[in-house]
Amino acid sequence: MEKIAPFHLAIPVHDLKIARDFYENTLGFSHGRTSEQWADYNFFGHQLVLHEDTNFKGHKHFNEVDGKSVPVPHFGIILNWDDFQNFSKRLISKNIKFEIEPYLRFKDKPGEQMTLFFYDPSGNALEFKCFKNRNQLFAV
Repeated sequence: MEKIAPFHLAIPVHDLKIARDFYENTLGFSHGRTSEQWADYNFFGHQLVLHEDTNFKGHKHFNEVDGKSVPVPHFGIILNWDDFQNFSKRLISKNIKFEIEPYLRFKDKPGEQMTLFFYDPSGNALEFKCFKNRNQLFAV
């Protein structure tokens, strides 16, 4: 697999103080530069920036996948199997309200994976997943 460059993603949050608490204390991400209106985070080696928009209300749309309502849009990261297990346990211990609880997809098939979905306090949907074999990321 090729080496992947870090991405940069900036998202709106309705209250920066509440969002910072969630991303730092609930998700466990370390922060970098900050101002009164934004804060950036180490999102598993990628740069996630929270920008305060007091008018932001989130957007809830769903598409049916595997008989589950997947929030769209959403963002996240693909972790290795063990990191996903540890991260999902952290979320459970922090009483995250899952939109879709951790579950296994494509068992014993190409692309076997675990996935989960939840919202941040501003209504941004996040997905975290892992593949049994990361080389099957785009397997059909």
